[in-house]
Amino acid sequence: MPAPAYLDHAATSPIRPEVAELLAPYFTGDRWGNPSSAHAFGRPAKVALEQARRELALALGCEPAHVYFTSGGTEADNLAVIGAALAARRDGRRMRVAVSAIEHKAVLEAAHAVAALGGEQAVLPVHGDGTLDLDALDRELAERPACVSVMWVNNETGVVQDVPELARRCAAAGVTFHTDGVQAIGKGRVLLRELAGGVLCTVSGHKLGAPKGCGALVVPKRSAIAPLQHGGGQQAGVRPGTENVAFAAALARAVTLAVVEQEAEAARCAALRDALEARLRAAVPELVVPGAGAPRAPHVLNVCVPGVEGAVVLLHLDLLGVCASGGSACSTGTAEPSHVLRAMGVAPEVALGAVRLSVGHGTTMADVERCAEAFPVAVARARQLAEALARG
Repeated sequence: MPAPAYLDHAATSPIRPEVAELLAPYFTGDRWGNPSSAHAFGRPAKVALEQARRELALALGCEPAHVYFTSGGTEADNLAVIGAALAARRDGRRMRVAVSAIEHKAVLEAAHAVAALGGEQAVLPVHGDGTLDLDALDRELAERPACVSVMWVNNETGVVQDVPELARRCAAAGVTFHTDGVQAIGKGRVLLRELAGGVLCTVSGHKLGAPKGCGALVVPKRSAIAPLQHGGGQQAGVRPGTENVAFAAALARAVTLAVVEQEAEAARCAALRDALEARLRAAVPELVVPGAGAPRAPHVLNVCVPGVEGAVVLLHLDLLGVCASGGSACSTGTAEPSHVLRAMGVAPEVALGAVRLSVGHGTTMADVERCAEAFPVAVARARQLAEALARG
């Protein structure tokens, strides 16, 4: 049996060999010390940590002092949204946050947490193609929220938001803007210095070939957020706690590799994605592709098959040697339509048939061909099950 075709890179990607090789000295070499220690074991760790900070900043186009390492994207999203609300309360301002309706649950639940703390949350609608309603954004900016959070690339549909324009509008209104850049970095141009107003940006490593459990939040203005954790004062007190030096280095290297390769890799992935989309449309004519009319990142393809459950299609794809997901990996196993697709106005009976296919480093045309062959078979089997259940 050939190895499965892995088309779930938007959920996680395999660790790149260059990153795995980089990690070894942090476990068996001379960099395992505590970077806060001034002795002979701590100094190499401190040097490595600051080198990772500089490397990541260079790749993202920001200042090293603006980089705060976290345990991943979820923590960084929480730190941005809740931290901005707490900073507003500290400064006597309105404790209100606004997030788009298609955000990752890490942002949506953070907004709910702000409301539970006595603040306010607003949800910004999107158009049918998944792009943000800019008129709704302008109305919200008049309310002077502490923070607006809109993800750069949607993790379920791949739809790209006009982040430079969103940042410009928020900066003009004097409002902190945060973007979850997890699915954007390495897939398109991300140079934070080009954005207006000092944008907060979330970074995660395991979508790019680093281990799970490493991420960062870029914070150009320290006063924009208040810390969620309290302790020894590491990382200027924004994110205290002994730093995971090995994973910081891995994150920096993975992001650097992705940025260096971005132009060529984006073109390669887009060609694979487009070939797969064309073949699936030909095989399943009733297929719906949410966000197809909007700018999309090159690596994500969301397809919906009306009348079947995506979870059943995924089960049969797995049996046929194709690994995919039903959208956000953090919400798989639910029987409800995706909140992203609902916000886009996709009918529930269509949204329930959603399958996300995502390509990445290592994906080949052979993987695409295998999926194209397996997908209509999986759909046919899912329909047979649906018909049998309907007959009782």
